[in-house]
Amino acid sequence: MRFNDIFSQLYIRTTACRLGVNMKKPTLQEIASALGVSRTTVWKVFSGQKGVSDDLRNRIIVKAQEMNYKLPEGIRSSQTPEPEPPVNIALAVCRPETSIFWMDIIHQIAKELSCHNVNLVYTYLPSFISWNYVLPASLTNGNTHGIIIMNVYNEELLRLLAACPIPKVFFDTATAVPAAELNGDLLLTENYTSISKITEHLIKKGRKSFGFIGDINYAKSNFERFDGFSRTLLQHGLPVNPELNLTSSIGIDTYKEEIESFLDRLPSMPDAFVCASDYVGCILMQLLTKRGIRIPEDVALSGFDANLENPLAENLTTVQVFNQDIGFRLALQILYRIQHPNVPFETTYIATKVILRGSTGDHEI
Repeated sequence: MRFNDIFSQLYIRTTACRLGVNMKKPTLQEIASALGVSRTTVWKVFSGQKGVSDDLRNRIIVKAQEMNYKLPEGIRSSQTPEPEPPVNIALAVCRPETSIFWMDIIHQIAKELSCHNVNLVYTYLPSFISWNYVLPASLTNGNTHGIIIMNVYNEELLRLLAACPIPKVFFDTATAVPAAELNGDLLLTENYTSISKITEHLIKKGRKSFGFIGDINYAKSNFERFDGFSRTLLQHGLPVNPELNLTSSIGIDTYKEEIESFLDRLPSMPDAFVCASDYVGCILMQLLTKRGIRIPEDVALSGFDANLENPLAENLTTVQVFNQDIGFRLALQILYRIQHPNVPFETTYIATKVILRGSTGDHEI
């Protein structure tokens, strides 16, 4: 079987597996029809009867294998081709242990690819790299057919990955490394419209001054969320006040300290904060409550991701991200990209859903 044919069947079986559809076992008649012989001739071969030439016997067995027919015990062809080597897909990821969010996506990728003869190889990547860093050998030794890249936002590391000459699919990217420079496909959650909807909802509820918290240089998704926030304010004639926004670089392990310092510097408290993630939103909720500020009476706030790891998130207006669909789409996209390496690269957005909760004065809808 040709190498490309494998991926055609992988794609079909992936969809069938996800939908719970069983691949139908071919009949003896279907095998016979494919070769232009009688059903009796096929039966003789599979039952070990005489009266069939070695050449025809081999052709029947090979055709049955191509059609995924389970051969009876002991039936083998002298011309059975060597099995194709397994497909190896690397999952290159930074710090997946930091959130169940990432583990849910990884689980779905593994679940989809487990339907086929595909090896999913976990490859750890650091969050920061030195000037002489080289990619792991598992990505460059020629044994990997494709890479799924997640939670990688270091610019230098992204550019090293982009230069790797094998098919790639990225889930998000750093703001400084646009899709055109990734040399691969890019998958994103929908960011702009969902944040715009939340901002507009708060404006309609009478909020007049707004702040945004999230490192917009860290991830393209954060930048798009801030863009949706800013443009919506301007469309309603409201200012985007830099003093009320914390959009600069924030240390991975110092979010709480830096947000608290930001609150100390505020000239006045805005009516609402729109946050780039639920992680940020929960930290902000905790710090505001500590200061005696009532939510949502004094300040409304929202997050993003619908991540319920922190109990405070149960009351947080947010944007639901569909992790299972993301994992499924990443798995399918890398199979497609391996089969069609010369097709123009794609940027794909996965739809999201706004969830209004108590932190903006709403009942969940």
